[in-house]
Amino acid sequence: MFVSRFPRRRALAVCLMGAAFALTPSAQAVADDGEATAADEKWVSLFDGKSLDGWTPKIRTHAAGENYANTFRVEDGLLTVSYDGGYEDGFKAQYGHLFYKDTFSHYRMRLQYRFIGEQVDGGAGWALRNSGVMIHGQSPESMGKDQEFPVSIEVQLLGGDGKNQRTTGNLCTPGTNVVMDGELKKNHCFTSTSETYHGDQWVTAEIEVHGDKVIRHLINGEEVFKYEAPQLDPRDADAKKLIEAADGELLLSGGTISLQSESHPCQFRKIEILELPAE
Repeated sequence: MFVSRFPRRRALAVCLMGAAFALTPSAQAVADDGEATAADEKWVSLFDGKSLDGWTPKIRTHAAGENYANTFRVEDGLLTVSYDGGYEDGFKAQYGHLFYKDTFSHYRMRLQYRFIGEQVDGGAGWALRNSGVMIHGQSPESMGKDQEFPVSIEVQLLGGDGKNQRTTGNLCTPGTNVVMDGELKKNHCFTSTSETYHGDQWVTAEIEVHGDKVIRHLINGEEVFKYEAPQLDPRDADAKKLIEAADGELLLSGGTISLQSESHPCQFRKIEILELPAE
């Protein structure tokens, strides 16, 4: 069970996400010297390869729990985002997110993803071969029906167009800000140092999260981004509601994890999490 050294921040996470922490059993044994060994690591699967049990969809213009047009589904053991039913009139900015049932604070998460097929009609140009993992997010039930993205930190997952350079493992900040090199950054998106991955190849993304401290993005085992102090952005209308509910506290020490639907078909597999001890 996650135990914070910052009671107020733990209360913030509970308040923001609409539920108390309900973490899986301790997922990492620690050696006598305080360092975890590879043999001690106990990764827990978040996706059973058969169903969406434990996951809740929230698609813009639809209520939490409504999986409009079967957008999120399981095909051949893969968690698949598809638009082959219900989007005949175009995407119409119906951005979707699939939320895992538990909230987390200190952990490593890893998954494999790939882009397939063609972008659905009406998808934005920037959303071509574009998806992401949202962390430190609000609960699906707390989102407005017309809200496009949860207030969260986005680990942006991108695919190349076959010829141009396009990094993945980037950072976007819907309703949030972060600190880099001691400076509060208020831009919306930031580019990583990753390679470009064209075609339908599988790419492994890993996220290392230490509460309201350091967060690292890794792609195929290489660190491509690092920042700290994830926090709510007082300029954002959706974030303002959460700030008010948290008595003005900005720092985010934990929250939901969700996978994106942004108009390009994609698939996920081997979605796992390893809880880490709080510092």
